[in-house]
Amino acid sequence: MNGHNAAVQTVGVRSLQEVFDALAQTDGLPASSGGYRLGVMNAYRWALGTQVAGPITRAAAVGDIIPCRTQLLAECQAAVVEIRHGAPAQTDPDYALGAYEAMAWLCGHHDEHP
Repeated sequence: MNGHNAAVQTVGVRSLQEVFDALAQTDGLPASSGGYRLGVMNAYRWALGTQVAGPITRAAAVGDIIPCRTQLLAECQAAVVEIRHGAPAQTDPDYALGAYEAMAWLCGHHDEHP
């Protein structure tokens, strides 16, 4: 080894590998958690750059392939508004909760991913 450490790319405060692992584990959520599970999966996919539209706002990532931390925080906040007030674009509260919990984990608001 030459002593040079490769930079670990992150999504919010999580490493790419952590997010890929969390996405894979989402398949293990109960089938009865349909909307919630979809919200989690769409949040992770958007954060990883494999889905163009944000799970709540439908915003595309600005600049790079993955959204910046500011965008992640904004999407998390949009999910909170969706949960509290609802909106015609996304009426499934379980979906909004799943998206919120995934985004909050990505942003470092809690340590347990959904």
